[in-house]
Amino acid sequence: MVNTMNEEKISMIERYGENFTKKEFITDPAIAREDEIKQCMLILLTPEKSALLVGKPGIGKTAIVEGIAYRIQRGMVPDVLKDWELIKINITSLLGSSVSEGQVENRIDLLVKELETRDKTILFIDETHVLVNKNTAQNGGIDFANMLKSGLDRGAIKMVGATTTEEYEQYILRDRAFLRRFQKVDVVESDQPTTVKILMGTYPKLEKKLGVKLGYTDFIKEKIMAFIVEMTDEYKRVYEVAARYPDICLTILQNAFSYALFDNESEVKIKHVYKAVCNARNIYEDAKVKEIARFKEVFADLIREENVDLEDTD
Repeated sequence: MVNTMNEEKISMIERYGENFTKKEFITDPAIAREDEIKQCMLILLTPEKSALLVGKPGIGKTAIVEGIAYRIQRGMVPDVLKDWELIKINITSLLGSSVSEGQVENRIDLLVKELETRDKTILFIDETHVLVNKNTAQNGGIDFANMLKSGLDRGAIKMVGATTTEEYEQYILRDRAFLRRFQKVDVVESDQPTTVKILMGTYPKLEKKLGVKLGYTDFIKEKIMAFIVEMTDEYKRVYEVAARYPDICLTILQNAFSYALFDNESEVKIKHVYKAVCNARNIYEDAKVKEIARFKEVFADLIREENVDLEDTD
């Protein structure tokens, strides 16, 4: 009896990909990134070119790609890009082999073949430097870049990549043959007013995901967001991977929601924001002491109105 399971053609995209264009977006995931999104779209419309987002960690490169998918969903793109799909693939998932139509084949080969026969598909690969750095454990010594080059050359594969500035300079610049298939899109860290807008656009996603409301007027909400942004100013940060706008602020905001959940409360109140501020691990301790004191001054009316015992919330 023939084992029909081994005869099936396996889709690498369906098995290992995440379809961003089928993702549920509560709000625009790429606030104030219109320029970068436009640049990416123009590059994708250019024959035999793909886009490469380059910037520091934690500044929202993946959010830009989600912003493209969001706009495709809503028809907010040039006609030629309508009905396209944007698929995220993790390189590590492509290590090893799979049986397709009775043949054992390398997964990256299967992906390349599938993309060459699939219309209207954009591939998103984060940490694109891994493609050209075949000596790392992340890719098992496989030369992913060389396998993708021919498809990128012919325009059969359209791709958006993302990498950090450091890794771009260390790895990608060394592979000129791979680099010329791409056009670089510089992504800079958002400024403070823009980061406040990003936080204001992000909290509804947290509300829906966690079932907890931020229980204040828009004026108070924006005041809270502004405080979080100001307390994580560049000169107050302990520099780590996510210690930049907007990620450093999103971490504190998410923690405030977590404290409300922990307290079995349906609303995030000022005591939960205070806890998140007190326990922020990505700013220097001396800066945090000053910010805690400032918090008590800025939100004195709310603290008094809600009868919050701050000694009990530290």
